[in-house]
Amino acid sequence: MNVPTIPNLSRLSKAHKYSAAGVAAGSAVVLAVTGLSGTAGTASAAQQTPVLAVHGLTPAADTTSGAQQADWTSGEAGQLKSISAQADAARKHAGQDAVNAKKKAAQDAARKTAQADAAKRAEAQQAANRSRSRKAATVETVALTTRGGSTQQIARQMMSSSQFQCFSHIVSHESGWNYRAVNAGSGAYGLVQALPGSKMASAGADWRTNPATQIRWGLSYMDGRYGSPCAAWSFWQAHSWY
Repeated sequence: MNVPTIPNLSRLSKAHKYSAAGVAAGSAVVLAVTGLSGTAGTASAAQQTPVLAVHGLTPAADTTSGAQQADWTSGEAGQLKSISAQADAARKHAGQDAVNAKKKAAQDAARKTAQADAAKRAEAQQAANRSRSRKAATVETVALTTRGGSTQQIARQMMSSSQFQCFSHIVSHESGWNYRAVNAGSGAYGLVQALPGSKMASAGADWRTNPATQIRWGLSYMDGRYGSPCAAWSFWQAHSWY
């Protein structure tokens, strides 16, 4: 079929040349001039393209169809919804972390308070025990002194006979059983020559004048350092001091 020249076709605007609406309008003109029916659906894209090509026209593709726009809009909405959900989850997580941190801080503070209270009670109990021990020691010392007898007799009442023999050897060498003995060189004092003599205050405030207090302290020292008066005597024999 011969395609006649369409002088008015060149007058189509640029919008007609490059838009889907322009292509449709141009196609309608061509169809009308060539005698083809313009009824929708009767001319296929394949039929229209050669006619447009003759006149140097290229059908412009519609870059954004309604379906594509709908898909994009739906996708963007989905992304926004996802971001919003993530933000909500993050806020909830941060809020729960803050609650947990506050709860832990309160628990730590309560535990520290309880520990401090327990330490204070233990210290008070220890002080009370020491006070009772001192009172008991004072009573016993007074009782021993009241019963009378020599310093050696008092010592015998405070330990077994075997340990007394060892204790007696040490005291005999150190002070000659003189509870007021003072070493002129070192200042050691008493039956067991405590250095300084004030150490014996842990056994009683009357350590200067009460032989029972000095004996008590001497026993405690020998037991603590050597294990017993006899072990202390063994050391003394090897070194001439203890």
